[in-house]
Amino acid sequence: MIVLITATLGGGDGGSSSNGSSHSSHPGVGHAKAHVPKVYVVENGDTLTSIAHHTGVPVATILKLNPGVDPQILISGEELKLR
Repeated sequence: MIVLITATLGGGDGGSSSNGSSHSSHPGVGHAKAHVPKVYVVENGDTLTSIAHHTGVPVATILKLNPGVDPQILISGEELKLR
């Protein structure tokens, strides 16, 4: 199965999140670095921007670690290196 995904690489906010998670801000609480997994498995509907938002890894870093990946065509089940 091939999934054609289009996204901008400018890192702009795409609006709502499709993964159902919500992020809240807690005043006075320090931002500890979250554990970043070694890889991310692409799911239907994912874009590099949505993966970056979900994992906290910038799009540029994902592209640098995965030079063979076409950012316009992400394949469901494909593993992307995150670190």
